[in-house]
This record gives sequence, C-alpha cells and structure tokens, in this order.
Amino acid sequence: MKTITTHYINGKFVESHGTETLDLVRPTDKQVIGRVTLGDENDTHRAIEAAKEAFTSFSKTTVEQRGQYLQQLYEAFAARINDNAAIMVEEYGGSYQFSKASATRAAQSFLQAKKHLSEVPFQKTAGTATVSLEPVGVAGLITPWNASTSFICSKVSAALAAGCTVVCKPSELSAMQTQLAMECFDAAGLPPGVVNIVNGRGDVVGAEITRNPDVAKISFTGSTVVGKSIMRDATATLKRVTLELGGKSPHIILDDADLSKAVPFALSAGFLNNGQACIAGTRLIVPESRLDEVKWLIKEAVQAMKVGNPADPDTALGPIVTEKQYNRVESYIRKGIEEGAEILIGGEGAPQGLEAGYFVKPTVFVNVTNDMTIAREEIFGPVLCIISYKTEAEAIAIANDSAYGLQAYVSTSDMDRGKKVANQIVAGRVMINSFYDEPSAPFGGFKQSGIGREFGVCGIQAYLETKATFGD
Repeated sequence: MKTITTHYINGKFVESHGTETLDLVRPTDKQVIGRVTLGDENDTHRAIEAAKEAFTSFSKTTVEQRGQYLQQLYEAFAARINDNAAIMVEEYGGSYQFSKASATRAAQSFLQAKKHLSEVPFQKTAGTATVSLEPVGVAGLITPWNASTSFICSKVSAALAAGCTVVCKPSELSAMQTQLAMECFDAAGLPPGVVNIVNGRGDVVGAEITRNPDVAKISFTGSTVVGKSIMRDATATLKRVTLELGGKSPHIILDDADLSKAVPFALSAGFLNNGQACIAGTRLIVPESRLDEVKWLIKEAVQAMKVGNPADPDTALGPIVTEKQYNRVESYIRKGIEEGAEILIGGEGAPQGLEAGYFVKPTVFVNVTNDMTIAREEIFGPVLCIISYKTEAEAIAIANDSAYGLQAYVSTSDMDRGKKVANQIVAGRVMINSFYDEPSAPFGGFKQSGIGREFGVCGIQAYLETKATFGD
C-alpha cells in the first residue's frame, strides 16, 4: 500500500502540516491501495506564499525563457506517460485506452502552450497608447478526478506560459496520480515556487485558495454547484475566474445520417471515460422516423461492449470511481424508471461477475422526454437517454432546452447541413460526425457550463491582464 504524506511546495517535497488521512480505494475491486495525508490551511498558506515570492521574478521572464521551461516540463511528463497511464487505470479505473491517451495529452499540453506562446500579442499599440498584456498574479488551480493529470497539465501550462506562478489543488481522490505529477514537476527543474501542489479537500485547501487575497486568479474544473460556490467566494477579493463546469450534451442524429457510423459515434460520445466526462453526449436526439432502427443498432452495439478490468486493452468500460459515485448513478437509473422512461438495455445493479467493483451496467433509456430528471441533470456515469423528434427545428429546440451548454454532437451525411444545425446549438464546442481533438481551439461552456475559455491562445490570455501606457 502506498502512503503519501507530502506536498510539493517551493521546489521541495514537504511533510503535511494537516493530519487528516484518506484511504485510496481501487474501484475495480474496492481494495485499499493507498493512503494520503491531506493538507490544511497552513499547508495552503505556505504554498501561496511560495508562489507569491516566485512571481516577482518569474513574471519578468521572457517568452523564450518560459518556452524553455515548457519544453522541460514536456520532457519530464513524456518520460512518465506509461507510468501515468498505469496509475490512472489502477487508482481511477479509466480504461487503458483512455488512460494512455489522457497521459499523452497531459504531456503534450506543454508543447501546445509553448507553440501558442509566440502567438499571444503581449504588446501592441492603440492610437497613442502602448497596450501590454501582463501576468495577473498567483493562479489557484482546482482540478477534478476524472482525468487528473491532464487537467493539472493543461491549466499549469497556460498559467506558466502567461508568466503566472501557481498553487494547484488536485482532487484528493487522485493522490497517487498527483504524486507522480509532483515528481515530474520536480524533475523538470523549474525555479522554486513556480509550481506548488497541495493534496487536500475542496472545503479546506480549495476554500483557502479561493478566499486568500494573494491569489489573483482561479481556474476550476468540476461541478456546477461547486463552481457557483467558488464564484461567490472569489468576489470578496475580485479574483479573475475561469470555470469549466457540468454538461448534458445533446447529440442530434439527423434523418440523413449513416447509422452504421452515427451509432458507434453516439456510444463513444455517450459512454466516454466510463460516462464520467463533462462533455459526454448523454442526450441522443433521434428522428422519430428512424427510432426503431436506432434502438436496434444501439442495443446490439451495447451488448457487444466489454465491461470489466480497465487494464485490459479491449475493455470499453471500466468501473465508476467511488462507492458514492456508484450510488449516485444507480439512483438516477431508478429515477428514470420511476418517471416512466423505458430501459432499452442495462439497468440497476452491477454486470454479472463484476459485483466486486463499482461497475455499472451501460444503460440506455428510451421513451425519454426532455423534462425528465435523467434528461435534465448530469449523471456522470454510463447512462444514455434517447429522445425522439419530428422535425429538425424540434431537434434543435430540444438540444438547447438545457441549463448547460458545454459541448454538442451532430451526425449527418451532409456536412453543410450539419454545420447549419451546429450553428444553431448553444454550446461551446460542436462535433460533427466525429471527435476532433484540437487543443488549439478554445474550450468552455455557455450558460451553467461555465465562464471563460481554456486551451490555445484564449487559454493563455485568461491569465493575463491588459495595461495601457501613455507618453511620448
């Protein structure tokens, strides 16, 4: 069993002042595989102070210097991709395919930031004024458990590219992944205090980062409920805030779609990362004229999906992360049944033979209306709702009838038609016929899916403030 007792503060691994511990449970079989000592306000203060002191010099580094640091970080994380993927499989339960891709993308975040650093207009003229973009200050980064290292790296890379120093609070459920990340940051050889990481709970470490006046910027990825709380608390010191929150992403299958392609796309989007993804396409909006055909194809495809050991390369779905999350997903399945939706495949309880872990049957509901709880709220598990429509206009109306607007999907055989539909969907990103991994494009949501954008030039500019200087 792995024991983690340190944080990474001011370029060193330091013993936790906090004494509360948390057991780390492997979701595949519910066995305790580690224990982490959680930080407290004292640990958080030390990390913020280190970042504040380092900001004085780091904020004055050149674009070339920061580009070199980002290169060093890429090399440190790239050297541990396989280790990172293996730990993600064990601690989180992500499938091997997803975990390897996530670990690779984490390392590449630094190269992407380095690339876009040269595209940021750090200085330009506006009439008689010189307009400059300057790092906002110490950035507090609060990240979730569903792709821990990837979120850490994408946020850190953007903040460092801008010239900010950081204090990061990853999810306490991801402490083993965080430990590896800390080792990578240490190996990269950055100046002390530029990157600081504290293991701890959101209501302790996260709360202190949010209210501390020496933190100028918060970037948070997680639930909409917590995001609203962070936004409220950040107003006391007028922190700049980026929030990437929940989603209930629609996937419109148009009546001209090739279902041999649309159905696999719908399932890969709906069950992405064991269903534990804010961008999961969990509302499948299907033409009434093709509903029976879609239902038959989906049932056949889901029956063929392998649910099981996430370490096996051919496993499509692994377990849910914790018992709490497992119970949450099961409660939504029961709620769907109570409200009159019909189970096409799946349902309550673990798949046969997988009762030892937090496994959920991949579940698809039909006869769903958009006012049902399972169509309104983010479930964060492998549960897909099929909603039928008569006209294209109705499909778009259903897609937009949501508190969320993070991502959306369209399947069609006519790309021009698909783009016209996509342009009418209220969402930060729309994928037509396939997933497109374009880290240069901004990412973020409309409505209650968040505020601000990450990735690319937009992501770096979120850590910059604008100054106008006048004088001949």
